[in-house]
Amino acid sequence: MARPQEPSQGDTHAAHEIGEARLLRGSAGAPLLLDQPESQLRTRLPGRSLPPAQALARRRQHPRQQQPCALGAKELSGWSCAARRKRRPLRRCSLPSLPPASPHGRLPPAEAGRGEPASGSGAAASRASGEASAAPAALGMEQLLDLLLRLFGFWFSAVFLLIVLPSIFGVSLGISELYLKVLVKTLEWATLRIEKQREAQRLPSSNVIIQRDQTTMEKAIAGLRHGDFELSDVFYFCKKGYEAIVEDEVTQRFTSEELVSWNLLTRTNVNFHYISLRLTIVWVIGVFVRYCLLLPLRVTLAHIGILSMICGSTLVGQLPNGETKDWLSDLVHLTCSRILVRALSGNIYYHNKENKPKKGGICVANHTSPIDVIILTNDGCYAMVGQAHGGLMGVIQRATVKACPHVWFERSEMKDRHLVTKRLREHVADKEKLPILIFPEGTCINNTSVMMFKKGSFEIGGTIYPVAIKYDPQFGDAFWNSSKHGIVSYLLRIMTSWAIVCHVWYLPPVTREEGEDAVQFANRVKSAIARQGGLTELPWDGGLKRAKVKETFKEEEQKNYSKMIIGNGALSSRPADSD
Repeated sequence: MARPQEPSQGDTHAAHEIGEARLLRGSAGAPLLLDQPESQLRTRLPGRSLPPAQALARRRQHPRQQQPCALGAKELSGWSCAARRKRRPLRRCSLPSLPPASPHGRLPPAEAGRGEPASGSGAAASRASGEASAAPAALGMEQLLDLLLRLFGFWFSAVFLLIVLPSIFGVSLGISELYLKVLVKTLEWATLRIEKQREAQRLPSSNVIIQRDQTTMEKAIAGLRHGDFELSDVFYFCKKGYEAIVEDEVTQRFTSEELVSWNLLTRTNVNFHYISLRLTIVWVIGVFVRYCLLLPLRVTLAHIGILSMICGSTLVGQLPNGETKDWLSDLVHLTCSRILVRALSGNIYYHNKENKPKKGGICVANHTSPIDVIILTNDGCYAMVGQAHGGLMGVIQRATVKACPHVWFERSEMKDRHLVTKRLREHVADKEKLPILIFPEGTCINNTSVMMFKKGSFEIGGTIYPVAIKYDPQFGDAFWNSSKHGIVSYLLRIMTSWAIVCHVWYLPPVTREEGEDAVQFANRVKSAIARQGGLTELPWDGGLKRAKVKETFKEEEQKNYSKMIIGNGALSSRPADSD
C-alpha cells in the first residue's frame, strides 16, 4: 500500500483552523488535548512555528502526547473552574493529529466529510452573529412602529371624539369660539403695534398721493358743459383714462382683496419689513401654530370629510329611488359638510333663518369660492347646478351626483344649456324636491362686489330665495383665483390661514313682477344681495375674467361717454347758421 503523502502547509493550517473552531464552540464530541507544555504546543502548530517535516518528527517522538482525551462540556467546565481556584492559567488545547493529504492536495473524502460540519458550524456561527447584531435594529424598528401606531390611534381617537362626533350631531364644544377670541385679541394687538410704528415713520410728503374721485363722471363734467371749450377740459378725461389703465373697476375684482391692516400672514403683505421684536416673535409663533398644529388637524378632517362624502354618496346612489334614499343622501351631505367646515376652522353666522330656501324654490347667491357650497349645505341641503370641473372637484361632483339630482354642465356646450333649462323647469314644477342652488355670476369674485347675474335662472319662474355671503378677510382670504391656483393648492392656502369667518343672510323670497323681464328681475335680486352684504354692485360680466371684451360692450360705453360730453343732445339743438 502506498504511503500517503505528508500534508502541505496550507492543509495543516486549514485543519488547525477547523480544530480551533471546534474548540471555541465547546461541543461535547470534539476531541480536546489539555495541559500541554507550550513548547510542545508549538510543535503541533507546524504552519506557524516549525516546518512540516520537523513537526511530524516531533509527533513521532512524543506518541503519548498525541492521544486525545475527550472531555464533555460538563467535565471541561469543572476542570477550568478547578484550574482557576488553583490560580493556574488555563492553557490552550492541542489539536488532534492531522490526517494525510490526498494526492491532489486535498483531504480524503472521509476526513473532508468530517470537516464539513466544522465549516458549516462556522457559517452558522457567522450567521448567528449577524442575526444577533440585526436583532437590536429589528427590535428598535418594531418599537418605533408600535409607538407610531399608538400615537396615530390616540390622534384619530381625539379627533373623532372632540370634533367629528360633535359635528355629526351639529353640536359645538366651544373650542373654535375660544380660539377665535384669542385670535381677535392677538390681531388687535398686532394692529396697534403696526399703527404706532407707521405713525412714527410717516413722511410729510405722503399726503400728496392722488386718490380717486368719489363722484361719478356725469356730476364731475356737469360744469364743463355750460362754458366754452378750453384746452384744460381735456385734463379731466385724461385723468380718468389713466385711472382706468392703472386700476380699473373690473380686473381688480379677480384678485385678492387688499387689507387695511396686516393679519400676520405673509401672503397678504408681500412687502413685510421688520417692525419690532415682539411682533416678529408673535409672527413666528403663529407660523408654528398654523403649520405644525392646525394644518395636520385640518388635513385629517378634510380627508375624513371628503372620503366620507365620496364613499357615502356612492353607496347611497346604489339604492332605489325613494324616501329612504333621499333621507340618507341629505344625511351624508349635511354630516360631511359639517366635518369640512371644522376642517377650515369655520365660524359661520346665519341670519334671518326664517327666510331659508324651501323645497321647489331656487336659491341664488353671490360666488366667492367653492367652499360657498359647504357654507350653505352646513345649514341645509340643496340640489346644485354649476360648471363641471376636473381633478379633485370632478371626483366629488361625479360621486355626489349619484345620490342627489345635481346638474353639472359645460358652459361652452349649447346643448348643455338647453338641458340645464329643461332640468330647472322640471325641478321647480315639483314642490317636493330640494331647492336648487345657483351662482348666477358664473365665476368667483373676490367678495368685494357683485357682478352681472346671468338671466337664465330668472327666466324659469318660480320663487327666488336670495342669499348674501360675506367673508371676513381679516382671518383668511377665501377668494379662489382659479387662473392662478388649482383646487388642491387653494385648499392648502385656506388650511394654513387663521380661520374662515363668514356671515350668511337669508333674504325674503321674491318673484317676478308683471311687465318685468328676466334682466330686470336679475338686477333687482343682485341689488338686494349687494346692499345686504355691503358689496359693490357692478354691471360688468364676470366672464371678462377669461374672455375678451365684446365689441357691443365697447360701443355701448362709447355711446354713454358721448352722451355725457354732449349733454343730452345739446349739439343737435345748435342753430344751422352757427357755422
